[in-house]
Amino acid sequence: MATVNFSVPSDVKEAFDKAFSRQNKSAVLTELMRQAVEERQRRRRRAMVVEKLLALRKRTRRVTNKAVRVARTRGRV
Repeated sequence: MATVNFSVPSDVKEAFDKAFSRQNKSAVLTELMRQAVEERQRRRRRAMVVEKLLALRKRTRRVTNKAVRVARTRGRV
């Protein structure tokens, strides 16, 4: 088990202590840190997917509105 020391503004500490007054603060902080790590990982994955989609979009040929309408019409018959 590691020990982490960091400084926070007094008003944040007071609000945290009040909000989690009857809970194990180490457990609460551990869960919040896990959530922060997971969120960071999700953001990175999303960014990678967006980059891949944009790269794919550059390689695909453009389709005109007319071609889309024709394809839709054919699909309805």
